[in-house]
Amino acid sequence: MKITAQELNRATLSRQLLLTREPLTVPEAVRRVVALQAQHPASPYLALWNRLAGFTPAELDAAFVQRSVVKATLMRITLHAVHAEDYQVFRAAMQPTLYGTRLGYRFAAAGLTPADAESVVPELLAFADRPRSAAEMQTWVEERFGAEKKDGAWWGLKAYAPLHHAPTDAPWSFGLRPSFVAAPTGPVPSGRVVEPEALRTLILRYLAGFGPASVADVAQFAMVQRAPVREALRTLDGAVEQLQGPGEAALFDLPDASRPPADTPAPPRLMAMWDSTLLAYADRSRVIPAAYRPLVIRNNGDVLPTLLVDGHVAGVWRQVDGGVEATAFHPLSPAAWDGLLAEARSLAACLAGREAAVYSRYHHWWAKLPEAEVRLLPTAP
Repeated sequence: MKITAQELNRATLSRQLLLTREPLTVPEAVRRVVALQAQHPASPYLALWNRLAGFTPAELDAAFVQRSVVKATLMRITLHAVHAEDYQVFRAAMQPTLYGTRLGYRFAAAGLTPADAESVVPELLAFADRPRSAAEMQTWVEERFGAEKKDGAWWGLKAYAPLHHAPTDAPWSFGLRPSFVAAPTGPVPSGRVVEPEALRTLILRYLAGFGPASVADVAQFAMVQRAPVREALRTLDGAVEQLQGPGEAALFDLPDASRPPADTPAPPRLMAMWDSTLLAYADRSRVIPAAYRPLVIRNNGDVLPTLLVDGHVAGVWRQVDGGVEATAFHPLSPAAWDGLLAEARSLAACLAGREAAVYSRYHHWWAKLPEAEVRLLPTAP
C-alpha cells in the first residue's frame, strides 16, 4: 500500500489531536500523543491547549501533583511529560542510550566509572523518596564522591537515575530550579543491554501516536540505534504493516491506525516551542517545509513556537504588547489569518493569570529571521 506525503501529514495531525480538539482528560490525552516535550515548563500546557476541548492549565497542574502525568528525562535525552504508567517501559527502552550518554565522557572526566553509578543509584533513589531540591541532591552526591567529582557525578546521575521532576513553582508547576523525586519503577535497569519487550512497546506506542514512520524516524524519536529498531519491527511482524511512502520509503504502521484522506481540513494552530510533532521524525518535511526548518529549529536546538496552517509550518509567533505577533514565511489566505486570530484570543484566555509573555527569553531569534509578513493578532476583542 502506498501513502502520499499529504496523507502522512494528515495521519500525524489526526494522531496528535491536531485536526480537532478532543474531549479527553489530561492523562488520556498525554497517553494518546505518547509524550509532550517539557524543556520549557509552559510547553506541555500549550501543547494540550492545542489538542483538548475546554482545556484549563489547572488540569495539568493537578495531573502533575497527583503524578498521573510525570516529567522526566526520556526520549532524545530531553525532558518530556508522559503518562505515569508509560514511564517505566519508556525508561527501560531508553536504557542503552541513557547509559551511553550520561555515564560517558563527562562522567568519566570526573574519574568515575559506570560501575560507580550502578552502585550508588539505589541509595540515591532511597534519598529521593520525597522531593529533594537540586542543591540537596548535589550535597548528597558530594558526600558520596567528594567535591572535586560532584559536578560530573551529578550531571550523569540526574538523567541516568530514574528520577521524576517534582512540581515546585507557579506558573507552570516547574521552575528554573528543579526538584527531584524517585520514580516508582521497581527493579532499576542497568548496563547497556536493550530490553526487547520494552523497545517493542515503545515502538508500538510511537506508531500509534506518530505513524506511519520509518526505522530512522523511530530511532530519531527515541534516540536509539537503528539496528535494534529493525530487529524489534521484524519480531512485530503481524502487529505492524509495511507501507510505501514518498520516494518508495519503507514505512511501518499499526494496521487499524487513523489515516485520514489527504484533503481532510486542518485548522490553524499556534504550536508550543519544541512541540513533539515537529521533532518526532528523521524526515521532518511531513510538517516542516524544508526551506523553513533552519528558521524554526535553530542551530543551538531551540525550536521556535510556530504557526501551523493547513497542517504545515507557515511561520512563527510570539507574544507582544497587545496580542500575538505572527510572522508568516509565505502569503496566507484571509481565512487562515482569521483562524490564527481566533487562536491568539483563545491562547490569551488560556494564559490569563499565568505568564504575561511566555517564551519571551527567546525573542532574540526574531532579529535573525528573514523579511516576512508580520501581523499583530490583537487578543482583546
